[in-house]
Amino acid sequence: MCSITKEAVFDAISTVIDPEVGFNLVEMGLIYDAIIDENCNVHVIMTLSTQGCPLHQMITTWVKEAVERMEDVGEVEVEVVWEPAWNISMAHDNVKKALGGM
Repeated sequence: MCSITKEAVFDAISTVIDPEVGFNLVEMGLIYDAIIDENCNVHVIMTLSTQGCPLHQMITTWVKEAVERMEDVGEVEVEVVWEPAWNISMAHDNVKKALGGM
């Protein structure tokens, strides 16, 4: 049985800052889910603020590396999805306020 929790994975990913806006990916609402199997393999489902994001590959690599640093984690896969499409309403209130989305 794996002891890694979804909350712990989200905490690890919260160390990844979007360099364009200065907020972490969890605060921005870009991390949709983290699925952990019995072998502690982690599948992260996320999106980006735009499909044409120039930092697409770097950001997904940073997410993978943040999760891989967790103790006892197995394989890590990061899947970028475009549905549902991200919008500012998915972000935490502090991000919405800072980016003018409230």
